[in-house]
Amino acid sequence: MNNFLTLPNGFIYDHFGTMATRFLAIILYTTGTLIVALSNKALSILLFPALSFVAVGGILFLMTNMQVGNLFGSHRSTIITVYNGAFDSSSVIFLIIKVLYERGVSLRSSFLFLSACNLIHLLRTLFLMPKSHIPYPIPDDYKYGMSCAKSHSYNVEQYEAERDPSSDRGRGVADEPLETTDNSEKDSFRSCVLSWFFLWHLIWLSVMQLRHYFFIGTLNPMLNRLANQDPGTVSEYTNAFAFTQLCGVLCAPWNGLLMDRHKRKPLDPGVSEREADLRSSVLSLLLTSLQCLLFSICASIPFLPLQCGTFILQVLNRSFLYGGNAAFISIAFPARHFGKLYGLVMSLSAVVSLLQYPCFALNKVLGGDPFYVNIILTVLTLLAFIHPVYVFLHCRELAKQRENSQSILEASIQETSMY
Repeated sequence: MNNFLTLPNGFIYDHFGTMATRFLAIILYTTGTLIVALSNKALSILLFPALSFVAVGGILFLMTNMQVGNLFGSHRSTIITVYNGAFDSSSVIFLIIKVLYERGVSLRSSFLFLSACNLIHLLRTLFLMPKSHIPYPIPDDYKYGMSCAKSHSYNVEQYEAERDPSSDRGRGVADEPLETTDNSEKDSFRSCVLSWFFLWHLIWLSVMQLRHYFFIGTLNPMLNRLANQDPGTVSEYTNAFAFTQLCGVLCAPWNGLLMDRHKRKPLDPGVSEREADLRSSVLSLLLTSLQCLLFSICASIPFLPLQCGTFILQVLNRSFLYGGNAAFISIAFPARHFGKLYGLVMSLSAVVSLLQYPCFALNKVLGGDPFYVNIILTVLTLLAFIHPVYVFLHCRELAKQRENSQSILEASIQETSMY
């Protein structure tokens, strides 16, 4: 539900703006936490819609929060990855609830408290977030915070269409086309979806997400087998895995810093900000793919002490994966399509992730030993390396085009001077 409903939620965000989307998130999240708080053994079936509401409400909060990165031009990708890291580590809340429950605090009290915390979201939506969207680059007269009501309300689509491309030191969408089409065609949602950037990015996300889902789905049986069914050892490693998930919010900003590293120095002559952003993203995409390969190899080795290293690589790679996913979409495509493209790539990757169930079935056929399925998935993760290679080649092609254009211009100037 979290991934599949990101697509319609993306359309809602792009079409209706921040305030309406956050109100929907508040309603869903509050409804979900209240249902859990008021549920009992006889109504346990309600936990399915309740946790779906919580998940979908959470992704809506994330989607509307990521635009805050637009306020920090030189650290934009870092802020986006911080929000994704926080979302990644948010499962610690349920770990805290579990620990409190074991100490005598009822589930009803914990979830009623979570419901009351939505007052913070409501106040932030009304007084700190814009009604529509935060544009990028930020206009000189843009106000944010308590004074945002006094500022001009920006429509992202209209703002992108009206601003002067030559002055764009932000995303540089109009500076270099993704494909050899005119501006109106290349800026359309359809052209973005049909671009090679979108296809390879979808494959990059999908194969690594599938790898993570299969690992988590087989973690407990694998630990039981490697620990010779010793419940104490299994509990120890399960707790270690749970606590490593807290580190997502600490690992994710490293990816953002990688993507923003070029913004500390001036651009080379003729290089757009978008081209510089794409070139900088290559290392991030490559490093994320390499992390997943190492994580998959470690997960495939049936040696119990090694799994602590696997847990570390898993949380590091997952934080890089989801933060890098959102940051790349914000760099490579027009801002007015961010919600739709983010939702589409998450929904399509969710379809691919359904392959985990045939993998589980194959794992059972093989007697519960995930080794051979792990090998298959490790080979599959090699597809993720195509994406950074394609982006690198694309940037190199842009550089060649720029050099050729400069050479032609210089030759033309020399020829004119001769006459």
